Amino acid sequence: MTMQKKTSPADNLFLSQRHGHEIDNNEFVRLAYAGELPSEIQVKAFSNTEHLFPTRRITRGPSTSDLLIDQKDQSEPVQFHSNGRDYNINDYITSNRVTGLLILKQSKILLERYQYGTDESTRWMSMSMAKSISTTLVGIAIKQGYIKSVDDPLTDYLPELVNSTYDKVTIKQLLQMTSGARWNEDHTNPHSERREVLELQIAQQPGAILRYMATLPQVAEPGCVWNYSTGETHVVGALLKAATGQYLADYLSENLWSKLGMESDSHWWLESPGGLEIAGSGITATLRDYGRFGLFMMNDGVVDGERLLPEGWVKQATTPFKIGDTVVPYGYMWWAIADQQGSFDDGAFSARGIFGQRIYVNPKKRVVIVVWSARPKPMSTEQIIDNEFFSAAANFYSKR
Repeated sequence: MTMQKKTSPADNLFLSQRHGHEIDNNEFVRLAYAGELPSEIQVKAFSNTEHLFPTRRITRGPSTSDLLIDQKDQSEPVQFHSNGRDYNINDYITSNRVTGLLILKQSKILLERYQYGTDESTRWMSMSMAKSISTTLVGIAIKQGYIKSVDDPLTDYLPELVNSTYDKVTIKQLLQMTSGARWNEDHTNPHSERREVLELQIAQQPGAILRYMATLPQVAEPGCVWNYSTGETHVVGALLKAATGQYLADYLSENLWSKLGMESDSHWWLESPGGLEIAGSGITATLRDYGRFGLFMMNDGVVDGERLLPEGWVKQATTPFKIGDTVVPYGYMWWAIADQQGSFDDGAFSARGIFGQRIYVNPKKRVVIVVWSARPKPMSTEQIIDNEFFSAAANFYSKR
């Protein structure tokens, strides 16, 4: 287990002044989440987020898996339609403030682009893409016997949640974010539950986030309402620690990162020095290593012939589910992605993070796409719809 000391933004030349006044680390983090950083500072911050909070190292294995580089001209145009207009791949990169783009077919790099000073050694923030990695660890823990079933009551593993809103919630309902607990995910609202949890992260008090989650009021019966909640991913992290006895970064390193041939160590934010990982955010990794994780999911959780996830887990975790007559395009903290005709037949899915972080996986077309972005606000500022680009790119590159 390796932890990294937190340093201040000023130490890393992120941002030393605002309106003529020096700011501290806490204010810097609030500005970053609210989308109030200047673009050049934002890019530097997003490529150095391991310095914002204490972290635990995610150690790579002894060897690196090769990603072959396609020798064809990578400037081949991908044409697609979005919001009534025609675009190409360069339009997507420029309009959506993309800082890194990787397109893989099988284990071959068909396209790789870096912008705004990033390169293949840059470790970029995951934001909520970490949620999909955390729930994948739940699958591994089930395969290894640490967790019996997703139908188990959550309190079988976390008895401290007895008599809370989570008392009657199953692991499956937690993974699908249908617990019924009240939650507002608005990053720009300083009074939302999401920002309350950010303040607890800033305060760096051991166990404070789980204690906060236990106080949330119940607004719906478990399994009846879907409500996106970063806080619920922190509960997933607490579940994994209780079930496996290991911190998430260590469990991830031992059981997945070290087996995927990652080319760089990564880091994961902590709620306090020596404490639990922020399971819903805060992983830093290279573009290609995010791509290797996408390939693992595309290959149904099998690495070099070894099955790490239960049979059928990837499909279960990435398939839409229904509440009444409503189809929720979500699985176990993975987004199900429809093609340009609105069909889910490809089985495509993605991990998403605010400010435009994406891992798109299309098992049928054997294509993985990783996108880093530095968009001006956390949500809804993409000029070109990501999923429309992904569907067009998957169609185009599947023929290569």
